[in-house]
Amino acid sequence: MKRRFALPLGAAVLVAAASLAAAPARAGGPQVFLVQNSGWMEPFYSDPQSPFKPLVTALISAATEPGDPIVLAAFNQSLPQAPSPRALLSAKVGAATQAGVKQALAELQPAKKPGGANAALADTDLGEALGAAVDTALAGKPGLVWLFTNNRNSPNNDQATARRNREFYERIHQGQAITKALAFPLKMPVKSGHYSANGLMVYVFAVGAEGARQLDALLATGRIATVITERPARLKPLDRDTVRLVPRRVENTEGVDFSLTAGGVLRADIDDALAPTAKIAWNLENSMYPYTIVSAHLVASSILAGQERPIVLARDHVEGLAPGKSEPLGSVMQLPGNDLPSKWSLQAVKAAGSAFVLPGQIELQLTDQKLALSHAFRQRMAALFPGDPLPDIFTPPERIKASTALLPLEVRVHYGMAPLMALIGAALAAAAALGAAVLAYGRPRQTLLTVDGEARTMRTRAGLTQPIFDKAGQKVGQLKTTLFGSRLIDLVDGAQVKLGR
Repeated sequence: MKRRFALPLGAAVLVAAASLAAAPARAGGPQVFLVQNSGWMEPFYSDPQSPFKPLVTALISAATEPGDPIVLAAFNQSLPQAPSPRALLSAKVGAATQAGVKQALAELQPAKKPGGANAALADTDLGEALGAAVDTALAGKPGLVWLFTNNRNSPNNDQATARRNREFYERIHQGQAITKALAFPLKMPVKSGHYSANGLMVYVFAVGAEGARQLDALLATGRIATVITERPARLKPLDRDTVRLVPRRVENTEGVDFSLTAGGVLRADIDDALAPTAKIAWNLENSMYPYTIVSAHLVASSILAGQERPIVLARDHVEGLAPGKSEPLGSVMQLPGNDLPSKWSLQAVKAAGSAFVLPGQIELQLTDQKLALSHAFRQRMAALFPGDPLPDIFTPPERIKASTALLPLEVRVHYGMAPLMALIGAALAAAAALGAAVLAYGRPRQTLLTVDGEARTMRTRAGLTQPIFDKAGQKVGQLKTTLFGSRLIDLVDGAQVKLGR
């Protein structure tokens, strides 16, 4: 099902917003696609060689899955007789969605201000468009917002684009709704009789924690990379996952073996419950494109078995680490030993033949952190957006002075089969003894005794107590039989009774 609209996003998307807000956040969850059609975008529409509309179509196809609710909208700057954004398409992705997107974009042209055929082309308000998508289309619920723009933010034809762009980025960095933001600067030379442009910026904003997971899952599929091959520039967050720790060499202690799983988990296999330490040589990699870590203080620790243990680093600082580059970092890490379960414990017995697993993590903290845009990124932006003050506005907020990087850690203790076999043997021996006792308890016995000089044989079983009578029929005592034999009890004074002949 799909619908075409010619109403402002704030009104036309209300129907779609209900389905977007209710949709679960996943790799292909609810998404809003905002396409700029202000006057500054005119060459992207009029140049017959422009790849702009095909790019938008291809990206929508790559970013969505069947059944996902989407909204495609055009935006410029809202005016009383020309509201913005304007929804072009609201649909759940299906077989006809791509054709619907192509048709909607084919009819889209640069917007004009109210005033007739000779009116001026519309201005641009990036913040207004983003706010409408987050607050109205998604209603603040998890999802993704994509924004296609030439990055000229000029409401009311304001030439102070630096200030306007700064307001736009402040909304991204300071707003609580947006949890993750990326920017894809693309080379796209287009020209017309009025303007020319060298580049296009594609933003993607994740709304809410689920939205961030949705974006991570989508990027992990690799579908976006088939359309946009450029590496995304990170806008937010800038306080975590700024670096990666990649084990380069491990000097294993006896009984300890380290490995890195396909899922990026550092695994330590320990034979028996020792208290080992290991020297690990890392590659410390800057994963925060396009920022250079000018300087930062380093502190590392591991968390295992509910306890935090410091990791001794070969140095406590990093300087001038460019994005995508790495440098060596040595460390000494202690693994839990004496506080691990004993090999005779229930946990060890249960893990016999496999491993007792302790999940944890390594945490690397960067404090007193100073970031700066890399020189290569500034040069690229200057080439794509000449005269645009964008690189200065990409500068991280001053308040971000620290970041954290996490590496999953898994300790597996191998106890072996010996404790289990010993317990099994002890259990079997106990069972055999118990069985023998049961047999002995129920087996009939014969006991010889002499009463008044007369030999008698009494039949009895363990656990029974039987009366003993003399020749006159008087009770003179009792015979009590146990697993360990028989004995006389309660003998009458003067009674002539004894065991045996």
